[in-house]
Amino acid sequence: MNDASDERVPAELPAAPVERVAKQVIVMRKDLNMRKGKMIAQGAHASMKVLLDARTAPTAPGDTELTIAITPAMAQWLGGRFTKVCVSVDSEAALDEVCRRAAEAGVPHAVIVDSGKTEFHGVPTKTCAAVGPAWADEVDAITGALGLL
Repeated sequence: MNDASDERVPAELPAAPVERVAKQVIVMRKDLNMRKGKMIAQGAHASMKVLLDARTAPTAPGDTELTIAITPAMAQWLGGRFTKVCVSVDSEAALDEVCRRAAEAGVPHAVIVDSGKTEFHGVPTKTCAAVGPAWADEVDAITGALGLL
């Protein structure tokens, strides 16, 4: 018996849409030999600063609402897993280069300059930067070659 169903040819399934993933990378200076707690605090400052740099200042005295202009990648990151990776550089010049590349690519980033009150003998010091939140491929193009902290 020759049933037409025996001669089925599998139909090609449409490709599943590739969902872009957002992430943030914290770039820490290893050459400063910061205590672990100091590194954690500096990285947290950098992570928050990226978002706060996108804020609109309050318009009236006593205004307590904050408005932040976020990108689609930031929105996904804030509504998801907060993917964050920590990497390191060995100098201030290397940290500056990461920030230069992020600025050139239009990727949100923020650098932290510590006041020097608890470490660095009172000298303001660039300690770390955050790159993103942005699409992972954009962040990886800037930070992908850096070693994990």
